[in-house]
Amino acid sequence: MDFRRLPNLAALRAFEAASRHENFSRAADEIHLTHGAISHQVRALEEELGVELFVRTGKRIRITPDGEHFASAIRRSLQELADAADLLRDRNKQKRLGITSLPSFAARWLSPRLGRFIEHHPDLEVSLQSSSSLVDFTREQVDIAIRFGLGHYPGLVSELLMGDEYYPVISPTYQADKVPQTPAELVGAHLLRCDEEPWLPWFRAAGLDADEPSGGLIFQDSSMLARAAVDGQGIALGRHAIVESDIQSGLLRRLFDISIPCPVSYYLVYPASSMDKPQVRAFREWLLAEVRSART
Repeated sequence: MDFRRLPNLAALRAFEAASRHENFSRAADEIHLTHGAISHQVRALEEELGVELFVRTGKRIRITPDGEHFASAIRRSLQELADAADLLRDRNKQKRLGITSLPSFAARWLSPRLGRFIEHHPDLEVSLQSSSSLVDFTREQVDIAIRFGLGHYPGLVSELLMGDEYYPVISPTYQADKVPQTPAELVGAHLLRCDEEPWLPWFRAAGLDADEPSGGLIFQDSSMLARAAVDGQGIALGRHAIVESDIQSGLLRRLFDISIPCPVSYYLVYPASSMDKPQVRAFREWLLAEVRSART
């Protein structure tokens, strides 16, 4: 096929818009050109074809029968191009999965496991975003979110993923003579703190009449708190999902058998329309299976 025989494609688009509106100014607004550019491209197309496409009467134009016939053929071709482009876009969407999660949960729980999901879906592009803010699903390229809260997310589907619990953890390298042997000895120890995750409920569960620790550094992220405990900076009240991997690897050890439940839980949050995408359904099923496996 000799594509050199094709007229200028920009001129064809300009002519098609002008043929529908029978007005160069409205055609120009539609495809973001000037009135003069539309007029020039249509005139150049007429000269190339040797056919009058519009009858001009003053500032008014009226499409000719030849012009109408040609415009219909262009419209069909442009529609086929648009349909082909939409098909490619849809296929690309089927190959991408956008996930957002709290930074601590993404780094400590989800990311180490996500490779198993990717192994079963090697053609899928997975984007994992870590953010403490709620995502705007209508504006951002995110299909599904994992949140830590009460599960109230208006306008979105919210599924309970799992609860969590707190207990004290310490580095094996922490000074041996300063490792508490009883819960009561924690009161005088160097306790690491995380914002909105107080020690007081654990003290009460352990039967201790002690005040909430004060002074020193307060961490804003549970993952940073766990890192400080691993580095031997003090004793942390660890959230199980965050410190579990460090305990398994020997970087942390748990103190005592006393734990308290978290007042909030992890939720899978997404627009109902996200389940129309097979990759989102696959991720949801895989994630729920991972949670069940982690509990056993």
